[in-house]
Amino acid sequence: MRYIPNSPDERADMLKQIGVASIENLFDSIPKELRLSDHLNVPAAMSELELLKRFREMGARNKSARRINFLGGGAYSHYVPTIVDHLISRSEFFTAYTPYQPEISQGTLQSIFEFQTLVCQLTGMDIANASMYDGSTAMAEAVLMAERITKRSKVIVSSAVHPQYLEVAQTYVQHAGINLHEAPYCAEFGTTLTDSFSALDESTAAIVVQSPNFFGCIEDVAALAERAHSVGALLIVTVTEAMSLGLLKSPGACGADIVVAEAQSFGVPLSFGGPYVGLFATRDKYARQIPGRLVGEAYDKNGRRGFVLTLATREQHIRREKATSNICTNEGLIALAATIYLETMGRRGVQEAARQCAQKAHYAAREIATLDGFSLPYSGPFFNEFIVRAPVEASSLLDRLAQEKGIDGGIALSRFESTREYDFLVCVTETNTREQIDLLVAGIDSLGH
Repeated sequence: MRYIPNSPDERADMLKQIGVASIENLFDSIPKELRLSDHLNVPAAMSELELLKRFREMGARNKSARRINFLGGGAYSHYVPTIVDHLISRSEFFTAYTPYQPEISQGTLQSIFEFQTLVCQLTGMDIANASMYDGSTAMAEAVLMAERITKRSKVIVSSAVHPQYLEVAQTYVQHAGINLHEAPYCAEFGTTLTDSFSALDESTAAIVVQSPNFFGCIEDVAALAERAHSVGALLIVTVTEAMSLGLLKSPGACGADIVVAEAQSFGVPLSFGGPYVGLFATRDKYARQIPGRLVGEAYDKNGRRGFVLTLATREQHIRREKATSNICTNEGLIALAATIYLETMGRRGVQEAARQCAQKAHYAAREIATLDGFSLPYSGPFFNEFIVRAPVEASSLLDRLAQEKGIDGGIALSRFESTREYDFLVCVTETNTREQIDLLVAGIDSLGH
């Protein structure tokens, strides 16, 4: 049943008032060859019983959900406490859009304020916004913000940043007058060296680096910050595996000016790619250039604390040419899930999960490195992801591993770079048991020759 609030008589009267014979005439400006004249090729309507049965049948075909998972590369399988899903499913949270009179929604604003506080603690930064769509768009917005702050148009991005994040950034800036330059990474360590930035000069707005990077290696953020600041540029640090913030020194403590991250690791299931939630944090002096919304606290004349939208510099709030972004809503429900996760786990819980990720990943790496013909090409330190070089084509090895052993053993790098047909990325989290890791090693050994 379609919901059309106007009756046929009312629609006819409206068309008469504007002098149009039919609704179709409203689309005369669209060429006929671009209009859809046939019915959509979609199945017929189903009853609720039929629809549920259809969904169950489709779900039963999803074999990947039953395989042992060692996939990473921007989406990570972590334990989600049951309280997270229970609380975000409550009716007062489930519709998480901040209303246009936000101060009447004190609960929503308070949860966002808590989220921002947690993000600042994790990243070591002064302020954080009310979340972004995801990690990749957060990085792209950081590039735009750096250009606004410095009034410079060159941005140097490490080639060890996630390739899909680079694509999103290029899409954002290609018509904004910003030039992206890629800096090579070290073939030995898998990290971005400070002398890789030959294009760095007084016209550079920012250096963008990911740590842990796409290959899982941990960058020397402090050295890169010093290099950027030597010419008045900013350092933007991207984090795709937010769980690493529970173990590694915070980017803010290392000198980063803007920190962006994908927070899917904090209580958000994989969900076939979304919805996820981006983190965005920066120094206090750049507050007015931050995209999206910023929730703060205030006091009324009686001294009672309340929460307000302290900053919302988007085009619907101020003059369009002065807006810092077009972010019109934050990922409120997913940000709430991350908040509940972090509050439930606490500082020690997040640290323990991160520690288990690192320990189990290093065990897996050591075991794989002992296999005949297999090696770890990068010697740099890593968190919970690492590159494996196989003696056979990685994509075919991983396909056989999935089909014959029921193990998703990693991501073939040939998917992103055709010359790397023997390399694949392995991720280990706290959800992987030693037995599963041993099965991965045994499967790789048996099929990799």
